[in-house]
Amino acid sequence: MQGIECPFQFLTASYLVRTQDLKATTLAEFATGLEKCSDASIFFHTFQSLSRHHFLTEGFSNDFAQWVLAASNRPELAEQLASFDIREYTSLAELRADLRRVVNDFCEFHPQIATQQTFEAFAFCEAVEVAIPLAIAAGSLREFNEGLQKLSHASLYFHFIASRLRLHLSTNDFSHWFENSLGLTSLARRADHIDIYTNTLEGVRTILTQLIEKELCA
Repeated sequence: MQGIECPFQFLTASYLVRTQDLKATTLAEFATGLEKCSDASIFFHTFQSLSRHHFLTEGFSNDFAQWVLAASNRPELAEQLASFDIREYTSLAELRADLRRVVNDFCEFHPQIATQQTFEAFAFCEAVEVAIPLAIAAGSLREFNEGLQKLSHASLYFHFIASRLRLHLSTNDFSHWFENSLGLTSLARRADHIDIYTNTLEGVRTILTQLIEKELCA
């Protein structure tokens, strides 16, 4: 393979978490919080919750759904909040709108439940991201595969999950590079189809490695 113009630069990220001055002790307050909280808070409780719970392959994947189930014992609402696939969103505004719609509809149909005190309050949080370049870069698919094996879970999360909003595309950093720098469209699509909900981050690495090695042997 000839050298490429844009080698892949691996990065990782660290996050400074802070609590907003916004809490909910009822589902009605929760609905208001979803309207008023920052975009960073929506991101933290959905996209970033996958990083914090990457080792789980069962249960709800976002903080909102987990709180609704644990604090208000409303599994039907929790299931609806957990049903949104973040891979389908390139805008936090779109995700917020869908979350608000589900909660507002529930509160409208169940006004008495909406004002009941929950077992514990929900604190809306957000995180400031600091991206850090690693001393790992790849100019070929083989070099990429070698670098992939050295990555921390934080780096895998940064490139494979958080990147979807950064790119404003329904893809990830790896697939974007496969297609646009290496011309490996088929590999890019197969990587995009790796299920981030039924696999841990380590599972994602394993499947991606298998796809790359198959491509290298083709």
